[in-house]
Amino acid sequence: MMAEVTTTETTEHPAGHEAAGFPPFDTTTFPSQLFWLAITFAFLFTVLWKVAGPRINGAITGRRGAINGAIAEAGKAREQAEAAQAGYEAALGKARSRANALAEETRQTLNAEIAKAKAETDAQAAKAMHEADSRIAATRETAKAHVVTAARDAAIAIVERLTGDKVSADEAAKAVGT
Repeated sequence: MMAEVTTTETTEHPAGHEAAGFPPFDTTTFPSQLFWLAITFAFLFTVLWKVAGPRINGAITGRRGAINGAIAEAGKAREQAEAAQAGYEAALGKARSRANALAEETRQTLNAEIAKAKAETDAQAAKAMHEADSRIAATRETAKAHVVTAARDAAIAIVERLTGDKVSADEAAKAVGT
């Protein structure tokens, strides 16, 4: 079984509080409110001035120093990078000029070797042409001699066959025109 609960609370206002209103707007408490406002303001101003202000200023100063230090380091790094870039470009230029010089030297060496080989080949070709001309001239002379001999022998044979007379080799050679 349940016990019954009795409440004594009501929604009625106690007597004597009907005309009080909102306490901060009560003009009778203005001097004490202004007094405590001034004390609170002075306390908060002193705390901000002596404690929070230096901490905020220190944080701002530290942050500004860190930013300026980072900017200075970035400037130094940029200068070093530009110096390294200039050194790289100078070394690259030297390497290119050296490579061009080596290429030109190699080109001249090869051209000299080619000219030398060409001269040797031309000399060999000229020698071979001279030897071939000599062989041709000798063959021509031999062929002429054979033709003269064959013509003389043919003339002797023709005269002997046609006339029956024997012609000497000297007479046949004179008749052929050699």
